[in-house]
Amino acid sequence: MATPRLYAGERLRALRRAAGLNQRAMAARLGLSVSYLSQLEGDERPLTAAVIAALARHHPQELAAIADEAPARRVAALAAALADPALAPLPPEAAVRLAEERPDIADRLIALHAAKRDAEERLAVAEETLVAGSDARLPWEAVRDWFHAAGNYVDPLDRAGEALAATLAAGGGIGETALAAALRDHGIAVATDDDGDAPLACDRPGLLVLAGALPPESRRFQIAHRLATLAFADPIAAVVAGSGLASVAARHLLELGLANYAAAALLMPYERYRAEARRVRHDIDRLSRVFGISFEQACHRLSTLQRPGAAGVPFYFCRVDMAGNITKRHSATRLQFARFGGACPLWHVHEAAAIPDRILVQQAETPDGVRYISMAKGLVKPSGRFTRAPRRFAVVLGCEASHAADFVYADAVDRTGAATPIGISCRLCSRADCDQRAFPPADRAIAVEPETRRIVPYRVV
Repeated sequence: MATPRLYAGERLRALRRAAGLNQRAMAARLGLSVSYLSQLEGDERPLTAAVIAALARHHPQELAAIADEAPARRVAALAAALADPALAPLPPEAAVRLAEERPDIADRLIALHAAKRDAEERLAVAEETLVAGSDARLPWEAVRDWFHAAGNYVDPLDRAGEALAATLAAGGGIGETALAAALRDHGIAVATDDDGDAPLACDRPGLLVLAGALPPESRRFQIAHRLATLAFADPIAAVVAGSGLASVAARHLLELGLANYAAAALLMPYERYRAEARRVRHDIDRLSRVFGISFEQACHRLSTLQRPGAAGVPFYFCRVDMAGNITKRHSATRLQFARFGGACPLWHVHEAAAIPDRILVQQAETPDGVRYISMAKGLVKPSGRFTRAPRRFAVVLGCEASHAADFVYADAVDRTGAATPIGISCRLCSRADCDQRAFPPADRAIAVEPETRRIVPYRVV
């Protein structure tokens, strides 16, 4: 039986406007002409398989609202699975027909792809654990792994933060004054300590003391964090109780991390932040101004926008210190960070760390053939006094190249040109011809040939 034609002009137009795009930008994103998009929005043409496939790539959640939800989600999931470079390419129209005509086979392909991704992640963890040693999974790593397994999204806290933000905004906004007033309702006042040796924040009976050197966005975050520990004590305790973490230290660290998460959800409410991020094409400086947050806070929050049914663009985010250590990491993309050791030396985050307050953009390709667009910026957090060195690090935010139309930084690179060949880390990288190698790959043999001099003193075999 022929599939009924789907005319969805009004809903397609609403989707475009919600994304903050004009017809030219939306047409470019979907690979259409402006006139063809205009005809679709005017219900002069139905949505074809190719258009549905393009919507599945760029607007999977919104597609479910246009088409029947279950089939639309199947198309989106199948499109993601077939985008894996390990699979032979399939034309978008063929993928849509497969999802419509043989949903049983489509579901099996989706499940197989999910199992493949899970197996790859487990193998990477096993390899890194062998390299680092059996005692490597310390409490800090256990908590980072917990957030990674949760997709860096904690629904009860995210919704609770959004609800409290709506309450505070109804009274005039969620600036420092409103946050401090909400904290006073819990019996806690806010004070400032101008001693250069003071901690960032210190809890005393009935008092939250903040370091005088904190910039305004950090003051707001510290107040929001203290407010979250009180206002969301029960949901935080419930999440910790169900975490399965064995050590007391890990559970305390998780409790702290969840309060940080809730504070971010309060200062950057999910739906408003997601919509504004789409509108400005994830321009971090613009998001920072609109929400009164730091550059790092804006980047980190984007990596948590994975609410089921309303997910944002899948990003990876990490923070790297001057020694190359990854001190924060999360990825909603196929790129996964090394759990131990440093990052790939070809990654532009290292250059960014040495050049603060300058944004660098890179198009990179991992050994599996997937291309990414990433933005990195070096940051300096002042210490507040001459005798204490400031903190220097870099943050990086990136997405797969297929989302470049939603990422303003992609405009700075020629996406048809060459990409920098990067890996996860030298221990896990399969590239045999990299001149920047610090170590051989853990799963490959090497050949040392004294008669031949190379930049790297061995050959990967």
